[in-house]
Amino acid sequence: MKKPTKSFEIALSALACTAAALCLTVGSYVDFLLGAGYILAVFSLMIPLSKEFWAGSLLAAVGASLLAFLFYGFSIFTIAPFLMFFGLHPSINFLQKKYIKKAWLHVVCFFVKAVWFDLVMWFSWRYLLVELFGLSEASWYPFVERYFFAVLFVGGTLVFACYDYAIFLCQRTMNALVKRIRR
Repeated sequence: MKKPTKSFEIALSALACTAAALCLTVGSYVDFLLGAGYILAVFSLMIPLSKEFWAGSLLAAVGASLLAFLFYGFSIFTIAPFLMFFGLHPSINFLQKKYIKKAWLHVVCFFVKAVWFDLVMWFSWRYLLVELFGLSEASWYPFVERYFFAVLFVGGTLVFACYDYAIFLCQRTMNALVKRIRR
């Protein structure tokens, strides 16, 4: 099989960057679509990974974040969780699947990624939701603040386990879809 050219990598990465930036921008403008925008942007970043272009996927994530930052009016707080975790996660999963062969190292990688996810969720809660949106004034805030770390580290890790498994399955599906593109 012929090795793909650099122009093919650039084209797939540009396609992924464009789709991810569009999803992030629409999700930023329509509040209830922000989560869907993040997920669709992650799916679009899997396009270069299906041809093993992990550097192209990382650059597409950074480019999509910058474009969404510009299109949404320089609001870094909406894009920060994507830039800190969600945009990088598919590439990390790809590198883990490709280079790590021992089962116990996969367990270590899972726990490192889970801590990374939990820290990003803590950052999002503490500096984005509470400070910017004034959640500290809500009536339920003292209850949530009291048990926050237990909920974050237990519930967040369980949610991440499901998310991580789903991303591995979605990457397999994306590989089958992009396999039809010959290069």
